[in-house]
Amino acid sequence: MAVDEGVAPAARTDADGTVHRLKPNAVGLLGVVFMAVATAAPITAMTGNVPFMVSSGNGIGAPASYLVAMVVLAIFSVGFTSMAKHITSTGAFYGFISYGLGRTVGLASGMLATFAYVVFEPALIGIFSTFATTTLKDQTGLHIPWWTFAILMLAVNAMGTWFGVSVAEKLLVVLLATEVTVLAAMAISVALHGGGPDGFTFGPVNPVNAFQGTSAGLGLFFAFWSWVGFESTAMYGEESRDPKKIIPKATMVSVLGVGVFYVFVSWMAITGNGEKEAVAAASSANPLAMFFNPTEQYVGHWAVVVMQWLMITGSLACGMAFHNCAARYMYALGREGVLPSLKRTVGRTHERHGSPHIAGLVQTVVTAVLLAAFWIAGKDPYTGTYVLLAILGTMAILVVQAVCSFAVLSYFRSHHPESRHWFRTFTAPLVGGVAMLAVVVLLVSNMGVAAGPESGSLVLKATPWLVALVAATGIGYAQYLKRRDPSRYALLGRTVLEETKER
Repeated sequence: MAVDEGVAPAARTDADGTVHRLKPNAVGLLGVVFMAVATAAPITAMTGNVPFMVSSGNGIGAPASYLVAMVVLAIFSVGFTSMAKHITSTGAFYGFISYGLGRTVGLASGMLATFAYVVFEPALIGIFSTFATTTLKDQTGLHIPWWTFAILMLAVNAMGTWFGVSVAEKLLVVLLATEVTVLAAMAISVALHGGGPDGFTFGPVNPVNAFQGTSAGLGLFFAFWSWVGFESTAMYGEESRDPKKIIPKATMVSVLGVGVFYVFVSWMAITGNGEKEAVAAASSANPLAMFFNPTEQYVGHWAVVVMQWLMITGSLACGMAFHNCAARYMYALGREGVLPSLKRTVGRTHERHGSPHIAGLVQTVVTAVLLAAFWIAGKDPYTGTYVLLAILGTMAILVVQAVCSFAVLSYFRSHHPESRHWFRTFTAPLVGGVAMLAVVVLLVSNMGVAAGPESGSLVLKATPWLVALVAATGIGYAQYLKRRDPSRYALLGRTVLEETKER
């Protein structure tokens, strides 16, 4: 179903069967890049993942893990961006897979992607609250309950989605610029000083070392985990200027730009400490010392203080980006009337801001319920809420990414045989899809270690089954619509804008 170009969001109603649309031309290339990079949360990925990779994964080969992951994700993105040049829809994976592999697989994938982003937000609120309470207590002596910060972040995220993507973009630009700056300051300072106590060592970026260490699979999984959300660029297609050009560019910039940054910063953190000292710091009672030590030595104590505060704002930016993603997936499912009631609720957009405001409020309520459930269960906001929900969401989104790669293969064979290319539309998506399935296997085989103290949790044990249940529900409901309501089945994953229609 198409929406005419130039019609204001406020003018869209359900009476004649049309759909409400998001505000067009609201964000440019840099805005889309910032939104995508925010979901990766560079400072959280570095300070949260790298010490664990060094201590329990592939040791000093952590930067090499990022190098391997960057290459794999870049190959995946070749096929992904080829499809983005033909299809523009806020449903992203939902729309892509629906066109490539059919409406049934499309709905299952759309529900899985929505599920992933829904649980990512409370996960990030958990780590945000932990960073906030710890930093405030360490630097001011004040002890404020973690749930106070959780409520604050819920409110900020809800307002960001209500007022539209342009408002969220402005907030994220500021937050991302500051966190990237302080990490870059540490890394560049180490480089300018000629490295650490051992000088420059190239072992950390030797690709062979990505497959060494205590648990190479765990290290590689955490490297891929650090990119989760980069594919969200496609969600902003309907709100961006010239999406056929912007979305492919933004995706590759996000993958390669973040990758180079991750490799350089993690490499310099290890070099700045010295290889043996880096492993010791990462394995200590305060693993953040792996970043704090070189920052203090080569930049100054003030930078350590700033870095602690930016860990808070970085997780806030990440959670805000995930909230926007979840709301847009809900909206994409809702506007097509997957359930009739959804079209009148989450499928509507704000009359003035053109935002998925109702979907955003629903996401806020769901997040609050999940946080309350984990709190009642006595889960720590970091080791419980963040870790368990992040693993759950990551498994779901990795499965969808793998399916999307295979959808690219089918799409160009059946829809655009004239555009087929041996690398862009065949080799790259095939290799990307197989690699993504391998990462899912890495996740399943390393879940217990990744969960740490929550390795025996019922939530962790249920994770693969929950993912399978969501997918099975999507398949079952799509088949039900196919038999009982063909007109609604025909809409699944097919709502795009007329000016950006599939072509």
